[in-house]
Amino acid sequence: MAGESASLRLPCAVTCSQSRLRRHGVWFRRFGAAICLASLYAPAHAQQLTAAQSDPIKLGWMQGFPPPADKLISQPDSDYFSFPKLRWSVCHIRELLPTEAVSRGLDAPAPLRQALDSSIDAVRFTPLGSSKSMTWEQSLAANYTDGIVVLHQGRVVYERYFGCLDERGKHAAMSMTKSLTGLLAEVLVAEGGLDDQAKVAAVIPELASSAFGDATVRQVMDMTTTLDFSEDYANPEAQIWIYSAAANPLPKPADYHGPIGYYAYLQTVAKAGTHGEAFGYKTVNSDVLGWIIARVTGKAVSELVSERLWQRMGTEQDAYYTVDALGTPFAGGGLSAGLRDMARLGQLMLDEGLHNGERLFPAEAVRTIRAGGDKQLFAKAGYSTLPGGSYRAMWWILHNDHGAFAARGVHGQTLYIDPTAQMVIARFASHPSAKNADNDPTSLPAYQALADHLMQSDQH
Repeated sequence: MAGESASLRLPCAVTCSQSRLRRHGVWFRRFGAAICLASLYAPAHAQQLTAAQSDPIKLGWMQGFPPPADKLISQPDSDYFSFPKLRWSVCHIRELLPTEAVSRGLDAPAPLRQALDSSIDAVRFTPLGSSKSMTWEQSLAANYTDGIVVLHQGRVVYERYFGCLDERGKHAAMSMTKSLTGLLAEVLVAEGGLDDQAKVAAVIPELASSAFGDATVRQVMDMTTTLDFSEDYANPEAQIWIYSAAANPLPKPADYHGPIGYYAYLQTVAKAGTHGEAFGYKTVNSDVLGWIIARVTGKAVSELVSERLWQRMGTEQDAYYTVDALGTPFAGGGLSAGLRDMARLGQLMLDEGLHNGERLFPAEAVRTIRAGGDKQLFAKAGYSTLPGGSYRAMWWILHNDHGAFAARGVHGQTLYIDPTAQMVIARFASHPSAKNADNDPTSLPAYQALADHLMQSDQH
């Protein structure tokens, strides 16, 4: 699942005809949507629906016993991630796909202190590329927000839920999952359990003849590998189709003869140039990193997230990962979690690995992430809403005056951390467009305006 690419599309029947898909011997109408959980094709008329008009409760998706045929969202249909069905599906992934639990353990959750600020809704900002201001509250609808929690100095100052989500629910984190994978890797590096300068082939011999074999672990972590891998869903010959078929957990049709599972597919990825020359956002890097982590620790990323994070940072809900046919968790985009727990993760990052006075991992891991990656390599990718930014260990580094950094996923998923303002924003959303470039104009300036507002409030 890619979180930023302009060419992202979910491999659904609605995006490509069956005749084209047969070129790979794959009947994607039956199982093509399951793996990427990333973007979606949305018909032009559907994209005109506002957040209020596309509210999944109002539209009646999956209501009734059984739901009416025209309100049914289920397998084997492959359009459950098309808008507006997307707005229901993001909260119900495990009803559609096989998953593996991320246990929070049996301890009581750490309470989140409350200090709600009713003035936040009226905070004003000017969207990127616009001359007309809007309020924070207006931006929530503009971004098709499903839920948002804001922490300031460790206390909840704002919390709202819409559509399919409430405080008890879980929501697809999309490519924010990558940032957890990157964090685990960075922690292992800081602890001496992983050499980020080692060649991938030295850790995963099975990848020696693939594109990843002569890349360093750090190049995989920072996505500066150069791969012959296209995520352009408009191209029926793009490698993403074979990847999606391989990773899909549902039964394969009789005429499918491709790889089965993430690990088998990754061994087929070819190289397209010299590693380390440019940033290139490719989801397969996350899958390789997940494999590296599993190989050096003997544990899947889902198990490590449970042991190193979810059981120790006071979460209140189990999370879960989607898995492939072999049970391998999707390290690039398979996480679903509760919104408050994502906010707790953000606070843990802000506090550099400290939780209630206990160190969960070395501060060096967060400091390395915050320092960022190579700005020049990042600039070559052309992210117009993130000028001067970089990418480090699968986190997006803004390099703004506040030192903000973020985990980001398609359709508006965000974990935004502002160290200067001591602010954490956790947002789940179901924007019709997968591209964050389409919601950044009404998101990034809003975050900065809120940070300024909270800092000004501290002075009174």
